[in-house]
Amino acid sequence: MAADSHSYFRTERLHSRQLALIGLMFGYSVLNYFDRTIMSIAGPQVMQEFNLSATQMGSVYSAFIFSYAVLMIPGGRLADRLGPRLALTFVGLTAALFTTLTAVVGTPVLGTALGLLPALILIRLGLGVASAPIYTACARMCAIWIPPVRQARVQGFIIAGSSLGGALSPLVFSWLIRQYGWRISFCIAAAVTGGLAAVWFAYASDHPGGGSPGKLAGAERSPTPWRQLLANRTLMLLTFAYFTVGYFDYIFFYWIYYYFGQVRQMGFSQSARFTTILFLSMAVMMPIGGWISDRVTRAFGASAGRRLVPLVAMVLCAAALYIGTRVSHPGLVLTAMSLSIGFAGFCEGPFWASASALGGNHVGAASALLNAGGNVGGFLAPLAVPWIASFAGWSWSLHSGSLLVLAGAFACYFSESRTMMGTWLKAHRTTAAH
Repeated sequence: MAADSHSYFRTERLHSRQLALIGLMFGYSVLNYFDRTIMSIAGPQVMQEFNLSATQMGSVYSAFIFSYAVLMIPGGRLADRLGPRLALTFVGLTAALFTTLTAVVGTPVLGTALGLLPALILIRLGLGVASAPIYTACARMCAIWIPPVRQARVQGFIIAGSSLGGALSPLVFSWLIRQYGWRISFCIAAAVTGGLAAVWFAYASDHPGGGSPGKLAGAERSPTPWRQLLANRTLMLLTFAYFTVGYFDYIFFYWIYYYFGQVRQMGFSQSARFTTILFLSMAVMMPIGGWISDRVTRAFGASAGRRLVPLVAMVLCAAALYIGTRVSHPGLVLTAMSLSIGFAGFCEGPFWASASALGGNHVGAASALLNAGGNVGGFLAPLAVPWIASFAGWSWSLHSGSLLVLAGAFACYFSESRTMMGTWLKAHRTTAAH
């Protein structure tokens, strides 16, 4: 690494416009996860009002995951073609639209002609389509506005909004339902999301400094080099590693509440409290992992900071989950599980920063490949975990996440070039000597 680039990494600071854009993207992350999870909070009332079975409601829930995962790569291309300002405006406005449509389902406006269940499924499919570009567009905006050595902590902070949104939705939306009913509550959520989209459209820019086209100009006019991206060994290994992290995360998203309540017999109140604490732990530890990755990158180069940090974190999260299934005291269970999901969150910033660097002018496409891998893992976890538990027990169903994420750590190791690491260390020592 050259001395002038090292100096740049040490002196670059974020100014107020960058901080405001980061705050807006964090808000997008919070509200997007809030909007996608509130259906499960309203679910019992919706099922009772429309006489839906648990199986039918499950198809409504899964519709979002399906379209979100399938549209991930086209969403990344959309972020490259439109630019992050318009792409995130699209995300916010269309998410607000489909959240509003949920409120009018079953009325003569929507649901009578289609049928109630198909209407709900179509709305959730639409919300998945609307949400697909969100994190690829945020990655592209970070590539434009944020210095490389700060990208892991920034992207980790933005993605941490998802955990905060997931933690807030049971508390906030259940309160709104008690106050106003589920239909008006959906309209309130839609109005807040649409308002954020309007602020984003008015404030954001794809071109730092005003009129200059920025360092990623031209991607919207050039074809996406899918063959080169798919042939990139490092990107594919990181995508596999992110697949394992996605599987690991979605064990917690879908089954940890059940595990606490039904397997550990902790009761409703304690299970809800422990689950909220887990997601808050993840929200706190995501940006910390990004900060550590950036510090290691500054000191030893990107090869160490972007690959070594998630490698260690994945080993630690696997170990912590194993410990959490073996201890009996509720406090120790909570501590181990919180560290487990928190160390998984450590990986978010480094992985997304790596995808941004590997994508070049096509950050959206490279990030979409990465995120598609994570969502495939997330899609498999809700199905695989109870199937494993049915013949091997719930401890082994959770251990499947630990074993898989260890395979992801190996993928990180093999994406790491030890020769490159030595080159960066040598360059760092030379720069320090000067």
